[in-house]
Amino acid sequence: MKIVYYSARGRYSDNPRALHQRALARASSAVEHVWLADARYAAAFPTGTTTVAVDSPEAVAALESADVVVADNHLPRWHKRPGTTYVQTWHGSPLKRIHRDALNTVAGDERLALLDEDVTRWDVLVGPSESAAVPLRAAFGYTGAVPVTGYPRNDALLAPDAEQRRTRVRAELGIDEAATAVLYAPTWRDDDRSGGAPGGRLPLDPDRFTQRLGADHVLLLRLHQLVPGRARGQLVPGVVDVSDHPDINDLYLAADVLVTDYSSAMFDFALTGKPIVSFAYDLVHFRDELRGFYFDLHEIAPGPVLETSEEVLDALADLEGVTTECKARYETFLARFCHAEDGHAADRVLDRFLPAEVAL
Repeated sequence: MKIVYYSARGRYSDNPRALHQRALARASSAVEHVWLADARYAAAFPTGTTTVAVDSPEAVAALESADVVVADNHLPRWHKRPGTTYVQTWHGSPLKRIHRDALNTVAGDERLALLDEDVTRWDVLVGPSESAAVPLRAAFGYTGAVPVTGYPRNDALLAPDAEQRRTRVRAELGIDEAATAVLYAPTWRDDDRSGGAPGGRLPLDPDRFTQRLGADHVLLLRLHQLVPGRARGQLVPGVVDVSDHPDINDLYLAADVLVTDYSSAMFDFALTGKPIVSFAYDLVHFRDELRGFYFDLHEIAPGPVLETSEEVLDALADLEGVTTECKARYETFLARFCHAEDGHAADRVLDRFLPAEVAL
């Protein structure tokens, strides 16, 4: 049996990574594992992993000889042979509109056309929750199976060793155990990939963060992979750029609070039970002109929805108050969007395509 994996433009990441690791733990040597990889991210792949270059003839050959294909985004054109199972995990619960649902969709977009073609090959689209499965199905015009399994990538957040992993990662990042680690993980904007505000300045200013909150707070800066430059010139003492860290689950566990905007990060981070602050400084533009939303952020957010950086800093200075005030909102959010997460999502997905005769 041959399983071929693809994630995030050739990275070892996300749901395919979690499924690969779990498959290695439970499957026999009768399973061959192959990754479509970009050489720029080769160091993140485990030693001994079989890889072929993305967008190469070898990648197409691997896909066309696979028994199972696991991906979290669209693939290069390939001919799917009879008997192959294509599992599409996607890469997040959608708050912002995606694919042809997005307000800025342009007729004739070749990238969207490529994804539409890819959708015709899907056999399974993984649903992280009942609420997320609805817009995912609609956005892609997908009529096949959408089992609500939870996201395999989130299993690590509920694993028995989560606390030990937190301690290890904080030590690796140089975060004192007594410090408050703030993970700032905004999404990207189709009309501005400079990092957020005009001139490339981050909406949550690192200098002001350090000035306002002091040395006992650390800002973990996690910019989206589609944002170039990484704003590294804005780093100051007390700010750590973790944009290239290979596993965001490490950062979720290491952090004490998440600041995001419209990223799917909030749906994953909520499993930690730690505070979430939504910094929605451009909500009206994003909602009405740029992308649009599937859900009303003010209605569903598990924490405060704030418009200015000073409001965000005030919230970070009083996390105990935020936790108390938003307790009911948080519980409602978990029930609606995280109900399928129990640490065993990878097994549920694997059970759909890994034959019993090759499983331990």
